[in-house]
Amino acid sequence: MTDSRLLRGTLVGFLNDPGEGDTPEPGSVLHIEDGALWLVDGRIHAVGEYTTLAPHLPAGLEMVDYRGKLILPGFIDTHVHYVQLDIMASYGRQLLDWLNEYTFPEECRFAERAHAETVAEAFLDETLRVGTTTAQVFCTSHPVSVDTFFTAARKRGLRMLAGKVLMDRNAPEALTDTATGGIADSERLIADWHGRDRLGYTLTPRFAPTSSREQLDAVGGVLRNAPDLHLQSHLSENRGEIDWVAELFPEARDYLAVYERYGLVGPRSTFAHGIHLSDGERKRLAQAGANIAFCPTSNLYLGSGLFDRRACREAGLNISLASDVGGGTDLSGFGTLKAAYQVGQLLGQPLTAWQGFYRLTLGNARALHLDAHIGSLREGGEADLVVLDPRATPLLSRRTARAQRLDELLFALMILGDDRTVLATWANGRCVHQRDAVPTHRVSHAPGQPA
Repeated sequence: MTDSRLLRGTLVGFLNDPGEGDTPEPGSVLHIEDGALWLVDGRIHAVGEYTTLAPHLPAGLEMVDYRGKLILPGFIDTHVHYVQLDIMASYGRQLLDWLNEYTFPEECRFAERAHAETVAEAFLDETLRVGTTTAQVFCTSHPVSVDTFFTAARKRGLRMLAGKVLMDRNAPEALTDTATGGIADSERLIADWHGRDRLGYTLTPRFAPTSSREQLDAVGGVLRNAPDLHLQSHLSENRGEIDWVAELFPEARDYLAVYERYGLVGPRSTFAHGIHLSDGERKRLAQAGANIAFCPTSNLYLGSGLFDRRACREAGLNISLASDVGGGTDLSGFGTLKAAYQVGQLLGQPLTAWQGFYRLTLGNARALHLDAHIGSLREGGEADLVVLDPRATPLLSRRTARAQRLDELLFALMILGDDRTVLATWANGRCVHQRDAVPTHRVSHAPGQPA
């Protein structure tokens, strides 16, 4: 039986990178004030003006009335640790101390399936509540943490990337694997989950200090044999981390060279942070087609530094936006955008609403090579959507009532929005989060007649 319905509201999406100017590049923005999305079996069957689509709608089609709301592609988070959900807002440590004080003890708990299942469900509840429909996720070194996450994501019909953390040194014994054992675990998980429904596998060496040369070399071997896999790790987040890498890998000319030596830098590689990169490292990353996940709330919270987005853009380096929970302080894309704007202001490179919402949607999809599936409102695309309420709170309502243009409205949402702003989240053509009741009715007119 065909699963079909129509969503009516203001459509906002991106067709291309809008650029850094106050005015978006011509042809880069999709904006239809009274728009409609016809969803059929988890995909967008048609998109356009409601009055244009109405004559073609079958009688009896369910219509969800989102007029007065904005319908965007679902938000995408390119770097997040689901297993750190319960240590968000842990006080007063920079990166390396934070790992030892909070992260490693918490991740030890994921050896227990029941705990992993509970946190995976809670994490997905929260991500959907804030409008995020796809994420690239760090699990722990326990294979069960991956199995439980993918099981929960598959049950909800989500497009997700995730992987088992690989680390065979410089971590508690309860969390370390071995060079051969970690790869064996990863290969089993890849066989079970990669390409299953909407799921994809990401090879996940935590960062250079916690992997031996043998382990990094083995990861590179897997990646060379399966180029459709993703890879995620960390790079140049903290000055102390960079010094540690130099001590552990004295043969490498810089931090990035460690990953390059083992074949880990490619078009499907995401490196979180990249705050303290040299110009040469940025250029080499760009040449490889890799992507840096900018995690502003985490960078500010852990005191790691200010990410130079302009330098990355000038080098031609792909940039994505990410929450980095639990070091990050907000799963919401709104929190990420607000912090990214503030970081940009401190560096004299403010983030426009055009660029911000592009990054959360099509830009992040492109960075992860998922734009053939998600990130835009287009016919044939997967129906992952977020519905935003510009009047979600009294303050937001007052501010958005004064907005005269779309960019003003989007910027107000970017700065004042939070989880309450998300009226509904749709994934794979189904509503997976609903803040409160929304009017629905059946199209009763005869086909060929407008409503």
